[in-house]
Amino acid sequence: MIDRRKLLAGAATLAGASTLPAFAQDKPSEIRIGTQKGGYFPAVKQRRSVEEAFKPLGVDIKWIDFQFGPPLLEAINVGSVDFGYVGDAPPIFAQSGGAKIRYAAAVVSRGNTQAILVPQDSPLKSVADLKGKKVAFGKGSSAHNLLVAALEKAGVAWTDITPVPLAPADATAAFSKGAVDAWSIWDPYVALAELKFKARAIAWNLDVHQSNAFFIVGADFVQKYPSLVARLNEVFASEGKWAEAHREEVSTAYASATGVDIEAVRRAVQRSTYQAAPVDADVIKTQQTVADRFAKLGLIPHPVRVADIVWKWTPGS
Repeated sequence: MIDRRKLLAGAATLAGASTLPAFAQDKPSEIRIGTQKGGYFPAVKQRRSVEEAFKPLGVDIKWIDFQFGPPLLEAINVGSVDFGYVGDAPPIFAQSGGAKIRYAAAVVSRGNTQAILVPQDSPLKSVADLKGKKVAFGKGSSAHNLLVAALEKAGVAWTDITPVPLAPADATAAFSKGAVDAWSIWDPYVALAELKFKARAIAWNLDVHQSNAFFIVGADFVQKYPSLVARLNEVFASEGKWAEAHREEVSTAYASATGVDIEAVRRAVQRSTYQAAPVDADVIKTQQTVADRFAKLGLIPHPVRVADIVWKWTPGS
């Protein structure tokens, strides 16, 4: 059970510890936050920590759910969402398309929340065995990056497989029916496939590369309201620490909000990280490797320089 008294005390502490400079009279009436309907966000919504942090400023919070990252970033680009959470690949595709976005903060993964899956009885044992096979993935998603990186590491050309770009729901159906040979995907879909279909992983992201997730903000929004973005980062950083110490509460809220099987959710939550941190030189270097990989394969129209769209966040400032 989420303790309302502790929540309010925590929000008051945060408000007192992170005093903001004076805001312009034209501050927004609300901030629209895009999520992917999972992770620790259902618990954060229940705790109302974000709402409590912005209430003294007269700013409301509106939550908008997306199935995966690319449409969320398109919403930020066109100005219908202000701030959102995505994996590593979507910002690169968005930047290459000229999207008006900025990296606001990073969440560094332990590398065990995404995998390339095959059916339990599949003869495929390794990424090298994917030659000539149909592989499902979300186009422009972090799972797209995992597949590209895994093939590169195994010495398999992108042209040696049959790519099958599918949204998660469609990929689930294709995988369950045997319409594809393998599936590159993230949790909780990994956990669901493990439990429901007895799927097995032939590669995890930790076997292939360092993977990160990001809080992304609209370029115009952060230019106009940098203190609000800093405030968002501070709240989510605080909530990330709470979530890592309260995984059962995160799991319960997640399962209740999404209808996903609680055992799959628990498995996904247990191996997740949630703490937000600045986008530092190491994160930029890792993300640039992803961008260069996509450019080399012609998956983005032209090379991009990740550092060009990083907004500098100094915690506590």
